[in-house]
Amino acid sequence: MFDKLEDLVARLDELQNELSDPNVASNAERFRNLMKEQANLAPIVEKYQEYKEAKQTIEDSLSMLEGESDEEMREMLKEELSSAKQQVEKCENELKILLLPKDPNDERNVILEIRAGAGGDEAALFAAELYRMYVHYAESRRWKVELMEAEEIGIGGMKSVTAMVTGNGAYSVLKYESGVHRVQRVPETESGGRIHTSTASVAVLPEAEEVDEIDIPDKDIRIDVMRASGNGGQCVNTTDSAVRLTHIPTGIVIYSQTEKSQLQNKAKAFALLRTKLLDIEMQKRHDAEADLRKSQVGTGDRSEKIRTYNFPQGRVTDHRIGLTLYKLDKIMNGDIQEIIDACIAADQAAKLAKMNEE
Repeated sequence: MFDKLEDLVARLDELQNELSDPNVASNAERFRNLMKEQANLAPIVEKYQEYKEAKQTIEDSLSMLEGESDEEMREMLKEELSSAKQQVEKCENELKILLLPKDPNDERNVILEIRAGAGGDEAALFAAELYRMYVHYAESRRWKVELMEAEEIGIGGMKSVTAMVTGNGAYSVLKYESGVHRVQRVPETESGGRIHTSTASVAVLPEAEEVDEIDIPDKDIRIDVMRASGNGGQCVNTTDSAVRLTHIPTGIVIYSQTEKSQLQNKAKAFALLRTKLLDIEMQKRHDAEADLRKSQVGTGDRSEKIRTYNFPQGRVTDHRIGLTLYKLDKIMNGDIQEIIDACIAADQAAKLAKMNEE
């Protein structure tokens, strides 16, 4: 590990020299890639410097203890030695986590899909509440949420909703939300006071980028244009602005009508289609890496029931990590950071354990 860390220190020095070169600064793409690499390396090198300083403190304290006879001074040196040893252990653990292989998609934006499952109208209401929960969470992170597609029902529920979440590291955080979410509560329409169980599925897809080279031949696409339906602003129902894409090889159908312009809706639909095709490729690779999937915390199997929201008890339980919190109101209002942090910690612990076995 320490040989690798020394290599990273040298690489960071190289990057800083390259970034100061005027020829590099004039090449926007190369400059951007080097800046990204520097941003990834800097925290690791900084933590390694902290580790080396603590190691040096241990050596200095031991050396001074050998020649020190004053008891009060010896006690001070012993305290300093103990503190430095704790710091070394802490830094070693943090460095192991920092050196874990990173998901190449972590910095990407997200396509968030929520679909009502079992439970009829109650499931659609829950799907809408989950969507609002994620919107509030994104706002707390100062991320942008853009609605792409929604199928609403008259009582305020959503059979399905698709949105783009744009923000630094959005996928690294929201990927832990993929799976089946279950709600237990008494519906307003239930006169007998019986608790009903409903579900909604959440899929978090990393946005496809141009560098992914997702090839979509023209012959594989059927494009239909039509008038948008539902409530809308000026021109929504009077022009053929809505776009429906059908990807013939996979049968994927994308419908986009949230923009007034047909060109804008077409661009949105293609962006969503590229993301779905990238997701299919990722799932193939993911399924081929069965051992890795076992070491992850619910980031691959979307049929997995990951969380229960129990309204009568005000309880939220994440089944993957055995975490139960009694602050359902806050969580439904977007306060999900504690759950996400716990999922990240469990994921890191599993990967560290696997790394130690190898």
